[in-house]
Amino acid sequence: ARDLDLGRRVPVQALLDGSDSNTATIALNYLEGIVARYSTRIVAEKLGVGPRDLPLEGRPRVWFNPELQSKNYIVPGLIAVIMMVIAALLTSLTVAREWERGTMEQLIATPIQVPELLLGKLLPYVGIGFIDVVLSVLVGTTVFGVPFRGSLTLLLVLSLLFLLGALGLGMLVSIKTKSQILASQAAMVVTFPPAFLLSGFVFDIANMPGWLQAITHVVPGRYFVTILKGIFLKGVGLRVLGMEVLFLALFSLVVMVAAHRVFRKRLE
Repeated sequence: ARDLDLGRRVPVQALLDGSDSNTATIALNYLEGIVARYSTRIVAEKLGVGPRDLPLEGRPRVWFNPELQSKNYIVPGLIAVIMMVIAALLTSLTVAREWERGTMEQLIATPIQVPELLLGKLLPYVGIGFIDVVLSVLVGTTVFGVPFRGSLTLLLVLSLLFLLGALGLGMLVSIKTKSQILASQAAMVVTFPPAFLLSGFVFDIANMPGWLQAITHVVPGRYFVTILKGIFLKGVGLRVLGMEVLFLALFSLVVMVAAHRVFRKRLE
C-alpha cells in the first residue's frame, strides 16, 4: 500500500498449479484482468477522473457463441471424432472376417470385379454411418441445445464425403490384415489419436509446433471439424468451406484408390 501511495510499481505474485494447464491458463487470464482493472482504477484516481471519464472503454463482442458455452464448441468436434472412429471400425473387419472364415477363396472364384466387391462391402456401412450422422446431429441440437445455423443438406452431403474416406480407410486396414482383432486395433490406432489430438478438437492447431501443424494437414478429422463448426455455429457454406471440402474429397479418392490397388494385389 505504501509503494502504491508513492507511485511505485508493485509486483503481484500468483502461484498456479501447472499440472492442469487449461485451468491454470484460465486462472491466469482472470488474474491479469483483475490486476489490469485495479491498476486502471488507481491511475484514474491519481488523475482525478472517474472510470467513465477514461478515453477508452472496452466493449467485447463474441460472435457465433456469445455466451461462450463449451458445449457449442465440444459437440461438433466430438461428432467428427466419433464418426471417424466408428466408420473405420465398421469396415475394418469386413475383409479380415473373410480371411478368418476361409471364404475369401469363394469370393475370388466369383466373376465379380474388385470395384464391385469393394462397393458391395462398403454400401451397407455407408447407410449405417449416415444414420449415425443424423442421430448425432439430432442429439447435439435437441439434447445439448447446440445451435444449428447452416444448411442441413450441405452438412449431410459433406458428412457422406467424410464417411467415404473413413470407411475406405477402415477397408484398407482390413485388406492389409488377416485377423479381425488386429484389424480393429489397427483401425483404432490410425483413427482415434489423430482425430482426437490433431484435428483441432482438443488443442488449437495454431498453438502447435510447426512440424506438428504440418502433420495435421493429412488428418481428415481436421477438415471435418472445421466443416461442422462452420455449419453448426457460423452458418457458412461452400464459399467459406471450399478448401476443406477439396481436401476431404482428395483424401477419400486417395484412400479408395489405395484400397482398390492393395486388394487387387492381395487377390493376385
